Amino acid sequence: MLFGVYGFMTATLFMDLDAVDVALTEAAVGAGVTTVLLLSSLRLTSRWEERSKRGPLLPLVVVGITGAALIYGILDAPLLGDPQAPVHQHVGPRYIEQGPVEVGMPNMVTAVLASYRGYDTFGEVVVIFTAALAVLMLLGIQTPANDETKRAVIGDQLVLRVVVKMLVPLILLYALYVQFHGDYGAGGGFQAGVIFATGFVLYDLVFGAGAARQVLPPRWLLRLAALGVLLYGGVGVVSLLGGRAFLDYSVLSDDPVQGQHLGVLLVEFGVGITVFAVILSIFYALSGRRRTP
Repeated sequence: MLFGVYGFMTATLFMDLDAVDVALTEAAVGAGVTTVLLLSSLRLTSRWEERSKRGPLLPLVVVGITGAALIYGILDAPLLGDPQAPVHQHVGPRYIEQGPVEVGMPNMVTAVLASYRGYDTFGEVVVIFTAALAVLMLLGIQTPANDETKRAVIGDQLVLRVVVKMLVPLILLYALYVQFHGDYGAGGGFQAGVIFATGFVLYDLVFGAGAARQVLPPRWLLRLAALGVLLYGGVGVVSLLGGRAFLDYSVLSDDPVQGQHLGVLLVEFGVGITVFAVILSIFYALSGRRRTP
């Protein structure tokens, strides 16, 4: 719970610094989904921890060496908020000056992430998809037992069910708004995918695992996650076939700026699909396992 409170306070700090996109992601992930996943993991564990068969000396040495290396690495770092820091003198000014002309998007964060840093964001999507595969290889998506299929995690609360029935459509609608409004305001695929998954997680907690799996079966999720990655990479392939560099969206339209808009819309949609499917897959994997006796 303290971790969730910390995520909420961090999101508030980002809002105060006018980093709305980061604040939205932190609120959805740090204060929302991560807290639910941690509570789901605790629900599966036993009351007492098994005694470790290894001594604490080796972990202590590894942590000590890693901490010393990190401290040494930040000794030459510039002061926080220093306007003369190299990060503020490198490519940042060019993005600010040329971004509206080359990409034509009011939201500079989306322009940088999806266009200028398209390679990096594509790598992030691949990492998210790989992480989902690794988690599911360890846990697997299991179907809850029959006695748990219709039982909600937080109990049978009639008032809560009525409220959630009203909230879930609004959550999903807001996720679509965040997805397709990322060009002009705070939002994008990462935020929208998390918010969309949050709606299904809330539905699962209140109405039971069986009800959530009837709405969206687990076997669809990995296909959706792969579809998002393929959509992102497919846009890059189309750029190559058009004689431009990989993920150069200007080839998608006669007007280069309109091509940038279309390319960003497609890759952000792929990001949203992958993030949504990965988060919900991990939640299904945790909620479908039985509690350790």
